[in-house]
Amino acid sequence: MVLIALAGVGAGAINAIVGSGTLITFPTLVTLGFPPVTATMSNAVGLVAGGVSGTWGYRRELRGQWKRLGWQIPGSLLGAALGAWLLLHLPETVFAQVVPVLLILALVLVIVGPRIQAWARRRAEDSGRSADHVSTGRMVALVAATFAVGVYGGYFTAAQGILLIAAMGALLPESMQRMNAAKNLLSLIVNVVAAIGYTLVAFDRISWAAAGLIAAGSLLGGFLGAHYGRRLSPNALRAVIVVVGLIGLWRLVTL
Repeated sequence: MVLIALAGVGAGAINAIVGSGTLITFPTLVTLGFPPVTATMSNAVGLVAGGVSGTWGYRRELRGQWKRLGWQIPGSLLGAALGAWLLLHLPETVFAQVVPVLLILALVLVIVGPRIQAWARRRAEDSGRSADHVSTGRMVALVAATFAVGVYGGYFTAAQGILLIAAMGALLPESMQRMNAAKNLLSLIVNVVAAIGYTLVAFDRISWAAAGLIAAGSLLGGFLGAHYGRRLSPNALRAVIVVVGLIGLWRLVTL
């Protein structure tokens, strides 16, 4: 019980700062003898509390983003619903082969994101548009990426935050902290949808004791992560994302 609660604290903090906190709680549950599907569903239910505290901690950075989020939120909702359905109907090995590739791509995008943004700003300025303008094509790509990450998050949840940061970093003229705030909200929505789906369809396959311990731990961890994460510089936050992503990649490959 202590190990699960501590894993919840760590996952809540990492989710608020980076994403991929599932890479702490999921292996912990599996190591303690929980079946993988039970671990996935119990983890998703428990981490909702951490998502709430992490999102609340970043509420100031969400100001001015709601018009765009009005398009992204439906993408997350639909993607999460599809991902939750896939978890209940497909073997786990299907996505396990794709996850490492997606994570590598996301980490590359996190690293080269500033260069992509600099190129987009120069192109906008050369064409006489505002550097903060988001074209229709980029918005469509962003919503599509948000939907795809929602599918992935509803199915497995691990590292969905890194994938979201990578997509937004490549497509949006936003600061890292503001993108992190949007990531927290969208990841929370995915977890809520997945948790509701699991509860309605597979109530008896969820370990409610484990979910409760993770919820208590992640609620505290989310507040801690938001408090300290908001103090990180963009480069420091990007470095944390890459380091945690590489550790997560290693854990996924060796699970």
